[in-house]
Order: sequence, then structure tokens, then C-alpha cells
Amino acid sequence: MSQEIRKTSEEQNEQQPTAGDTAPPSRAVVTAPIDIYETEEGLVLMADLPGVTTDTLELQVQDNKLTIFGRVTPVAPAGARLLHREYEQGDFLRSFILSDEVDYDGITAKLNNGVLEVNLPRMPRAEPRRIQVDGD
Repeated sequence: MSQEIRKTSEEQNEQQPTAGDTAPPSRAVVTAPIDIYETEEGLVLMADLPGVTTDTLELQVQDNKLTIFGRVTPVAPAGARLLHREYEQGDFLRSFILSDEVDYDGITAKLNNGVLEVNLPRMPRAEPRRIQVDGD
């Protein structure tokens, strides 16, 4: 099951400036920290997304790729001037290639206190069965 999910970073790399770039990107792309666990039922993906709501979060599965996109909006007090920033703001995007062992129709997700939990269940394995052979 450890080969069932593989991170892709092509979208992140397209958004990040390279050493030769002089202009900053139009929007910052934040890389959300993600942990992936294996259980008996499948995989569980946990993403730390402080400041994200269900309205600013989108998950999509297409062509064996799970994509997580969201937006972190500024949370500054009214009239305040920023002196120091460690809290990331902007868009975040992460993509993972899923194996055929993942039951795409069974994927569920929930967001609680800024932590996204995505459950990626395994496809049920075909049980052995006896096949009747008919004759003439």
C-alpha cells in the first residue's frame, strides 16, 4: 500500500519563482504540511490548513490524481499594521497520484479546526469463487 500514493509537485513548481525570475508571482503558493498514514482500511491523509474553511477548499480526483486546492485569506485585526509574519497566506495546492487500489467512489474528507482528513479506502479484493462449467 505504500506505493498507492505518490506526490506530484509540477503544479507547485510552475507557481514558484526560479532563480532567474525578477518579478514576484501574482499569488503566493503555500505548501501545506501533509502526513499520510496507512490503516487496515486504506490510507488517511492529514493536512494542516490553518485559516482555511470549507468555502475556500476544493478536493478533486481526476485521472488517478487527487488535487487539494485552497485559499488562506489574511486574518489581521481591523486597522492593524503588520510588523512580523510567520503565518502563511495565499493559495495552496498539493497533488498526489493514486494507485488503482484506491476506491475513488469511497473517498471522504472532513475539515475540523484547520486540519483536513482525507480517507482513501482500498478497493475490496475479489473473493475467491467457484465457477460453474456448463457442458453440452
